[in-house]
Amino acid sequence: MSRSSKKGPYTDVKLMEKVSKLRPGDKTVIKTWARASTITPSMVGFTFAVHNGKDFLPVYVIENMVGHKLGEFSSSRKFIRHGGKLAKDEKGAAAGPKPAAAPAAKKK
Repeated sequence: MSRSSKKGPYTDVKLMEKVSKLRPGDKTVIKTWARASTITPSMVGFTFAVHNGKDFLPVYVIENMVGHKLGEFSSSRKFIRHGGKLAKDEKGAAAGPKPAAAPAAKKK
């Protein structure tokens, strides 16, 4: 469900204060935890360090991002790999071939 158009887009107040203090073309990175903030036209051209739960990922805002949320561009999930038979085969192939057993001595 989206936010009511009567209320307008949600933008963090402290984040907007930081943006308003910067001049256009300023290369300062703005550090933020406000992933739910909507990107406005006044944010275009600035770099934000958006927290993903562990690290701050740099997000350079361009015109096509206006209307989206900051959190959309800073993924909070890391895909490792699916398990199963195929993953076991790949893991075994990466370890290399198994050494061949020495031939047994024959008894006479």
